[in-house]
Amino acid sequence: MTIGDLIEALGGTLVHGSPQLELDSVSSGEKAGPNCVVFAESPAAAANALQSDAGAVVLPAKTGLAWPEGKAIVEAAQPRLWFARAAKLINRRQLQGEIHPTAVVATTAVLGENVRIEALAVIGEDVSIGADSWVGAGAVLGRAVTIGRECKIYPRAVLYGGATLGDRVIVHAGAVLGADGFGYVRDSATGAYTQFPQQGGLLIGDDVEIGANSTIDRGALKDTRIGRGAKIDNLVHVGHNCDIGEDVILVMGTGISGSSTVGNGAVLAGQVGIGDHAHVGPGVILGGQAGVLSGKTVTNDGLKPGTVLWGTPARPLTQVLREIAVLGRLAKRKGPSKDKGPGD
Repeated sequence: MTIGDLIEALGGTLVHGSPQLELDSVSSGEKAGPNCVVFAESPAAAANALQSDAGAVVLPAKTGLAWPEGKAIVEAAQPRLWFARAAKLINRRQLQGEIHPTAVVATTAVLGENVRIEALAVIGEDVSIGADSWVGAGAVLGRAVTIGRECKIYPRAVLYGGATLGDRVIVHAGAVLGADGFGYVRDSATGAYTQFPQQGGLLIGDDVEIGANSTIDRGALKDTRIGRGAKIDNLVHVGHNCDIGEDVILVMGTGISGSSTVGNGAVLAGQVGIGDHAHVGPGVILGGQAGVLSGKTVTNDGLKPGTVLWGTPARPLTQVLREIAVLGRLAKRKGPSKDKGPGD
């Protein structure tokens, strides 16, 4: 792919060098070669990038630096974003549609153009797979699963029957999508539990990425939804009937109980815990190990954009730090504790 091709696809301005420069990878400045592209956002980083062996450098406009001969220089409003998008285009694999002889594919499955199915994968009845999608070794797609175009289902991922994925969805190894939710009804007379019907669906929007060993349950009587562009880290759990908005970030270890909602653009850091029927508003940022109690709502109302909420129940980090400071002063005022021995 040439630098000219990337500019045509991604925008930006070629201010120096040839648009015919061929690129085969993205790289850091230290490891870059003549067919690599690197990026820089600060003047110091730009100076280092220009001294590297990279064939192309992506920079913000008006850095005021001299362009070395032989380098292609691209000016972009967001160099890091341009670089990331370029990486996806450069690294895009041209799939050759092929079904491995050990894969099991139902006769009623519908496969789009250039779909590739690797060894020991299982494709169930009435499955639909969009063009240019890839299903890794040992993955299982249950009955009537639908996945869109250019999806990647990594090895040993399991999609229960009826799960629906949009285009360009990535599901990493070991993820389980569409399992029954944890919903039971207790018999008050005997104490025995009976499962509440788990017969809803799981709908995952375009451009979602789901990390390794994460789990997302199907709905009980309605659907669990994951909005377009959501990014879910490894080891995250989303319970049944949840509605996760667009461009949401869920970081490792986060657990969201059933029938909760997370608004567009929210960020839930590592090990955040959300109770059932709770609501996290659009754009809310929950710091690591923050908690939202069942049935409660947290929003950014009255807070500055970018305010981080922390603690359980989640509240502004500055408030939590003040509370900790007050408790520390009270502890000092009381004086050190005097532990007594067992015979005192």
